Amino acid sequence: MPPGGHIEADEDPVQAVLREVEEETGLVAEVIPIHQFANFTYPEQLPAPYTILIEDIPGPGEPHKHIDLIYFCRPVDGSVGSADQTLRWVSKDELRAAVALDVVGCGVSAAVPDDVRELAIIAIEVGGTPRKT
Repeated sequence: MPPGGHIEADEDPVQAVLREVEEETGLVAEVIPIHQFANFTYPEQLPAPYTILIEDIPGPGEPHKHIDLIYFCRPVDGSVGSADQTLRWVSKDELRAAVALDVVGCGVSAAVPDDVRELAIIAIEVGGTPRKT
């Protein structure tokens, strides 16, 4: 599953996605810009998400909706993740073929939701190469 979470107070969506990626994977990442910026320099512009999803959340408590801003990210060159996190990179072929994927370190397999599968394949296709720092 891709990293995710909530935007904290005084945080913009890009700061939130980069923080969540680092917290959940140990990777220092950058957002892959999908759309062009306008030519002005002020006010500041943020990269737009690839898409926005609205998900029904059944609980706990009252059912509600989550608004998911979907950004594609890539590790900044040299970022390898944290020893505390177990990551498994998958290819487009694995994503296309697998009904379920093994969860690293757990000994179980988990179904890959259709939206996660499709967005992951698109992310791989637009990913390019990491930026060198």
